[in-house]
Amino acid sequence: MSTQAELTRRGRHLVLAVCCTSVFLSNLNNTVLNVALPAMQRDLRSPLSGLQWTIDAYLIVLAALLMLAGSAGDRLGRRRVFRTGLALFTLGSLLCGLAPGLGWLIAFRTVQAAGASMLNPVAMSILTNTFTAPRERARAIGVWGAVMGVSMAVGPMVGGVLVQGLGWRSIFWLNLPIGLAAFVCAARFVPESRAPRPRRVDPVGQVLVTVLLGCLTYAIIEGPGTGWTAPRTLACALAAPAALLALVRYERRRTEPLVDLRVFRSAGFSGASATAVCSFFVLGGFLFLNTLYLQNVRGLSAMTAGLYLLPMAVMNIVASPLSGRLTATRGPRLPLLLAGAATAAGGALLATGGALTTDALLFTAYVLIGVGVGLANTPVTDAAMSGLPREQAGVAAAIVATSRQFGQALGVAVLGAVLTANLHRSGTPFTQAVLPGYWIVTACGLAMVALTLATTRRPAPAAGAAAPARQPSAPEVAEVAEPRA
Repeated sequence: MSTQAELTRRGRHLVLAVCCTSVFLSNLNNTVLNVALPAMQRDLRSPLSGLQWTIDAYLIVLAALLMLAGSAGDRLGRRRVFRTGLALFTLGSLLCGLAPGLGWLIAFRTVQAAGASMLNPVAMSILTNTFTAPRERARAIGVWGAVMGVSMAVGPMVGGVLVQGLGWRSIFWLNLPIGLAAFVCAARFVPESRAPRPRRVDPVGQVLVTVLLGCLTYAIIEGPGTGWTAPRTLACALAAPAALLALVRYERRRTEPLVDLRVFRSAGFSGASATAVCSFFVLGGFLFLNTLYLQNVRGLSAMTAGLYLLPMAVMNIVASPLSGRLTATRGPRLPLLLAGAATAAGGALLATGGALTTDALLFTAYVLIGVGVGLANTPVTDAAMSGLPREQAGVAAAIVATSRQFGQALGVAVLGAVLTANLHRSGTPFTQAVLPGYWIVTACGLAMVALTLATTRRPAPAAGAAAPARQPSAPEVAEVAEPRA
């Protein structure tokens, strides 16, 4: 059987292609759904909170299981776990396309999420152990990040075409041929590998993480509708911080915890994780609010709404490879500063209200948000992956991916809750009720700038990109590149 050490240049590129297919599939699924929300709302007679759960049930389960999937890949074999994830994701997509009602759809979305949790972190771990030279690894991660950006960017347009022509269920049918093709190609081109010393399973930590994310999201989504003092809402609001406290105390005592809290002592890793939360908070919340605005307020069709988001998509596609090149040559600081500034400017344009009545300002805001999201992906990944030893690549990738998915879920929950609370006020039109949410988007962009200034270094004048503080040595690279049989 071929190993990473024996892979030719062509073989490594085939591995990269398979991994990029998986990230395209899972991230397209996140954004393609947004344009279908109004059609689903009409067909399934769903309240606004039901639409939030359709998105967040997937994101929360995905975020909760990512770290477990990353360590499972290190222990059981990355290709094996990767292919299992593809099979489960494809099955979940089939079930979602057949869902008879809202409750079933939300349940089947969790099946999708369980499969997707085995894709991104394991794919990143495969890439990290396949491309061991630092510059080659940076380029591979740049391509991976660009594909992620493209998939998120084209999602609304693809969704608009499918919903307009074939109905909202077709967005799930789209996953079937791509998932099956990736499943077959993974068996043929991706070599098996494991971590030399995989960590033990941490079931208690896994339960606490799930309780934390699930209860926090439930309280935020349901609070405006049922009341913040309703028994279930209040119970979840109290259970979330209790689970966080218990998680911190429990994980500190474990030799091999699910979440190794020591990694957050690295300012670069902590800053990258927090920046990922902010960036994807903006993406999730922005797409949710704008889908409702364009179709329910402007009265646009699903296809036209997707075309309205074309400026954001184009700039996301343009900014993603540019971000990869900047990260490879200058380090993560510059692209992250630009990403935060663009995000804050786009949010401010929307928050002042003028962009909701003038197409020129609206498209300008979409361009800025697209630039901000596109520039952030690659430097966040590169900074975070450089902050941990390579033998824990699966765990590192899982923490970063968890930050992204949690941020996206939080954006949908928080901005949706703010919108719901404002709409409940008598006589408040949508265009006024949505403005506080855009001020939150602006604050996230400013937070990205502050985090970058506080946690990243200026590049060395003659070196191009600053070297990570914890770059593994050549023997460590060689040890990890040699997989177990």
